Amino acid sequence: MRVLVTGGAGFIGSHYVRELLAGAYPAWRGAEVTVLDRLTYAGNLANLEPVEGGFAFVHGDICNDELLAHVVPGHEVVINFAAESHVDRSIASAGEFVRTNVQGVQALMRACLEAGTPRVVQVSTDEVYGSIDVGSWDESSPLAPNSPYAAAKAGGDMIARSYARTHGLPVSITRCGNNYGPYQYPEKVIPLFATNLMDGRPVPLYGDGGNIRDWIHVADHCRGIQLVAESGEPGGIYHIAGTAELTNLQLTERLLDAVGAGWDRVERVPDRKGHDRRYSLNDAKLRSLGYAPLIGFEEGLAETVRWYEDNRAWWEPLKKRAEDAR
Repeated sequence: MRVLVTGGAGFIGSHYVRELLAGAYPAWRGAEVTVLDRLTYAGNLANLEPVEGGFAFVHGDICNDELLAHVVPGHEVVINFAAESHVDRSIASAGEFVRTNVQGVQALMRACLEAGTPRVVQVSTDEVYGSIDVGSWDESSPLAPNSPYAAAKAGGDMIARSYARTHGLPVSITRCGNNYGPYQYPEKVIPLFATNLMDGRPVPLYGDGGNIRDWIHVADHCRGIQLVAESGEPGGIYHIAGTAELTNLQLTERLLDAVGAGWDRVERVPDRKGHDRRYSLNDAKLRSLGYAPLIGFEEGLAETVRWYEDNRAWWEPLKKRAEDAR
């Protein structure tokens, strides 16, 4: 089994690679893995140090047709994690999001089609649906993205779906809620809040703090992706729901408790433009294949905070580099 993981040096992609090479997915034990990553600010080979030497690495861009024509052939599975993913960055500058999340997906789907790749998975997000006041989206819900990031991801999903319908490319799409866990770039809310609090810094809370997100540990997300890669229907869409639906206020409270800090460290900041109020996924379709999350939020959050406490050498240079770039 030869597996190509695009975006495999990012947060979720690197977790998938570490798990795959550690034998966490028995059906693919012994797989030969290639990681293709552009190594943007959020792509980091240090994320793959625990499995260093266990994979082939290609430094490159999924928008590069010539490179894809060389790399994709010979792989039996391609899983696409490559994406620009931070909503705030997309609001400030949307062009790179359209380039990677739409044009990059098109280039990759074409390369897979030309190579005759037997299995492709496009990894996406619940944000493509917009905001939902009550209930949960199923896989037939209409797309109504509100941020440039979500719109670009929706565009990439539609490109992938079109290759399935028009060309018969065996690609499935997964959509997931908010991820957390080790090795997450510290601009995201959980590592940002945790590391700021550890350093005695304030944390920024948007608006009234009432925005609701569905949280899933990255390990559960990757197990869901693997199940779709093994058993999902070509052309199908699969939701991977989380284990905790929390307001940002509730999340902040849990992080303050985890680090032993008080509410005096919280700074209220103006709300994000177009800030979606609530996301929620119905994952009954994936559960019918045997999926169930294994990591409860309280357990997973405590483990994640401990990881950041124990791995300053990983995140301190990233935060300093980001601060120096401002």
